[in-house]
Amino acid sequence: MRQPNMQQMMKQVQRMQQEMAAAQERLKDEEIDVTAGGGMVTIKITGGLEVRAVTIDPDAIDPEDADMLQDTLTAGFNEAIRQAQELAEKRLGGVTGGMDLGALGLGGLPGM
Repeated sequence: MRQPNMQQMMKQVQRMQQEMAAAQERLKDEEIDVTAGGGMVTIKITGGLEVRAVTIDPDAIDPEDADMLQDTLTAGFNEAIRQAQELAEKRLGGVTGGMDLGALGLGGLPGM
């Protein structure tokens, strides 16, 4: 049985790392709009998990019921993060071909 060419494998890993870095840069510019509370709150987040904007419908601001707005914001942020991670998995998964990146020390990437 023939041994794998380590130099060739290292070149492939380096190429994959470069492609991964480029994909992560592109994710920073991809935005997702997420709504919560029946549209009372809208959160704009990037695939790089940067919140760009939060819009609150004035009707959602009830001084007598701050808990409702807090719960709506919490739900909105959690959903925004979930969708951004899903987007990252989709974009970065194409680069890795489904490989486990934890073994390469790349497991700390958004969505990985």
